[in-house]
Amino acid sequence: EVQLVESGGGLVQAGGSLRLSCAASGFTFDDYAIGWFRQAPGKEREGVSCISSSDGSTYYADSVKGRFTISSDNAKNTVYLQMNSLKPEDTAVYYCAAGTELSHLEYEYNYWGQGTQVTVSS
Repeated sequence: EVQLVESGGGLVQAGGSLRLSCAASGFTFDDYAIGWFRQAPGKEREGVSCISSSDGSTYYADSVKGRFTISSDNAKNTVYLQMNSLKPEDTAVYYCAAGTELSHLEYEYNYWGQGTQVTVSS
């Protein structure tokens, strides 16, 4: 059974940091890209960052470049999203997803986690 489990969300003040984790199981981790998406209330889900588990290639949305860092621990089948200098507009439910292509597009991803809430207060 494929599982993606996010953790690490919470409430933080603007300027603070959080590290999200995505623990994957049930598929060959090295064959997949892992993406982080987020959905704020009333908005569409958007791609934030993604990483190829095979070669470490990464992508960042312009809105998070320089503030967020994605990394992968293939031995633990876990992807991390380090979020620094958080802003109120980063408030959203953050989801991780697994797909066979490195992409910021939702439809490229086959498996999804349940999401974790990130709230940034001003």
